[in-house]
Amino acid sequence: MPRIRGASIGEHHEMVWDGLAQAIRELLGERDYDAITMGHIAERTGLARNTLYNYGRDKSALILALTERAGRPTVAQVAATARSDRNAADRMREIIAIVLEAFRDPALQLMFRPGSLPNPFHAIVAEVENVVRDGIARGEFHQVADVSLAVELLSGVMRAGAERIGRDPSALAATTGAAREIILAGLTR
Repeated sequence: MPRIRGASIGEHHEMVWDGLAQAIRELLGERDYDAITMGHIAERTGLARNTLYNYGRDKSALILALTERAGRPTVAQVAATARSDRNAADRMREIIAIVLEAFRDPALQLMFRPGSLPNPFHAIVAEVENVVRDGIARGEFHQVADVSLAVELLSGVMRAGAERIGRDPSALAATTGAAREIILAGLTR
């Protein structure tokens, strides 16, 4: 029977998830994503391969679960910012900074690989749509016919920014500034 790492089953699972995320970060520093196998992940975390399959039926499912878990603090920060009573442009500036900062984490950058899994950050998109709608209602942003489409198009700017930061983490400040400029130019009057 496998040994429990924590004081409880819940604590054990949290420790295993933390170890899985760290293993992915380390492995991505050593090799291309496609060259990483479930065997590599199991070996790096010290888990038996059959135990690893309890956390994801395959590498794609495991990575989806890891990106969702790694993204939870970002989702919470974005939600708190989006729901504040500040003006819409200030909320959008802060959301851009929060999201791009999060993409310094290689585990989150995986969602942008070609042919990647569904985006685990639908909650962020929904919060951004609400900020845009609020900005329109307050007269801060110009009217757009389709808010969802506008946010989807603007998310391309964020994706490009996240990819740039993934290649060059020192570009965070410049990339955040450029993303703010482009996105707010598309929204403000």
